Amino acid sequence: MMIKNVIETIDSFAETQGDTIAYDELGVQHTYAQLKDASDALAAFIETQDIAEKAPIMIYGGQQFDMIASFLASVKSGHAYVPVDVNSAEERLTDIIEIGQPALIIAVDDLPITVTKVPVVKKEALRAIFEAKTSFTLSQPVSGDDNFYIIFTSGTTGKPKGVQISHDNLLSFSNWMLGDDFAWESGSNVLSQPPYSFDLSVMDWVPALLSHGTLKALPKQTADDFKSLFKTLPTLNLHKWVSTPSFADVALLDPEFKQSVHPNLNAFFFCGEVLTKTTAEKLLARFPDAHIYNTYGPTEATVAVTSIPITQAVIANNNKMPIGYVKADTEIVIQDADGEMVADGEPGEIIIVGPSVSKGYLNNPEKTAAAFTTVNGQQAYRTGDLAIRDKDGLLHYKGRSDFQIKLHGFRIELEEVAQQLQQSQWVEQAVAIPRYDADGKVKQLLAIIVAKDNDFEKPILLTNAIKAELENIMMPYMVPSRFMYRESLPLTPNGKIDLKGLIAEVNGNA
Repeated sequence: MMIKNVIETIDSFAETQGDTIAYDELGVQHTYAQLKDASDALAAFIETQDIAEKAPIMIYGGQQFDMIASFLASVKSGHAYVPVDVNSAEERLTDIIEIGQPALIIAVDDLPITVTKVPVVKKEALRAIFEAKTSFTLSQPVSGDDNFYIIFTSGTTGKPKGVQISHDNLLSFSNWMLGDDFAWESGSNVLSQPPYSFDLSVMDWVPALLSHGTLKALPKQTADDFKSLFKTLPTLNLHKWVSTPSFADVALLDPEFKQSVHPNLNAFFFCGEVLTKTTAEKLLARFPDAHIYNTYGPTEATVAVTSIPITQAVIANNNKMPIGYVKADTEIVIQDADGEMVADGEPGEIIIVGPSVSKGYLNNPEKTAAAFTTVNGQQAYRTGDLAIRDKDGLLHYKGRSDFQIKLHGFRIELEEVAQQLQQSQWVEQAVAIPRYDADGKVKQLLAIIVAKDNDFEKPILLTNAIKAELENIMMPYMVPSRFMYRESLPLTPNGKIDLKGLIAEVNGNA
């Protein structure tokens, strides 16, 4: 069934099956009827406020029902929402307010900064609005090319950029998720773990609510405490798992994270970072009845645009997990540095063309012009990601163009070094980090490694064992000259390995 309107589809369940649980935060449950009542009441309130037509509304909080209700209220009243996570740095909040120019801020959690120039609905006022149950009729909801949400990318360097995603962009993504490629059953229990400010969360909450499912929210404090996480996961009775591979690696630390303990868990969806062969193998061994989907896509093209089910055959035939085949309504063009299309089997930059591509960055014409273009009259985005398309049309990710370095005249892809290090039996996780000299040239390549349990008496013996094992796999110039060992690797707020942070730390800029 093709979905034509996100808001009306979610609302329709309140009319027909309103008692179904839409949102379950560790036992605090809200139904579809309550979701409609709350979002209607807030939408009615927003319409009474004198705010500019279609101006965005910033919504601040964590993994709570009130966040989703506020998102829906915002779009019902004709305004895109800007989700901002409760764990954001104060400077980030200030940047988002400055760049995004929201007309209203809904603070589901208490704001850590004082805001004077924008009206703020605080949580006590929000409670009162929800409880008032004001009726509401859709008169000017977000539709078509109107912005549905604006997600600010991490902006590790410089100011964050607000990616504008329209209702039409979201329909392209949602109909793919709920179409033939993934066999997503209605009424599924879906893990909601990534922060709502990270567009990976759109892969859980939107398909779940469009298919009469239940969101099983996992707040950050539970996810971050391993003991609490391992105790909580089996109680969720999950059908669908959406996360970064790094978060699945955390779950896999618990030997009880397996099919017999999660009998209904039938699909894993990964996006946001590289799915390693090690993680894929472990998951397939632990969950033989589940489908594991590797997907790829930038925020600028609405979450993801390619996918592949990871099977034993895929693992056997590839050292690195492919990122998949492009979805039916989208085209991927692979270009060289001069903008010329490359032949199959040749590496180049991924250019995404199609209906899920954003119109550009909010209030940032310069960055928009640099990253977006049109191909055959359709909106297109230059990703900065490198890939090879094989003769079967399958895409193989080759890393970021900005994570390529030159060392002793050789071009080296940091992510490729990390992938190869992880083929050692002694390596749990690995990253490759360049060290620069005073002139900004790479003088050394370092490996930072989380080692598996071992009996080596000294780190140097472990290093020698890893190097010996990789002798026939890695080109000599790619082998890091120094190995460092850690208990764990730092993650960004979005749950990805913080490569940029590690590079800054190693080079004394942290």
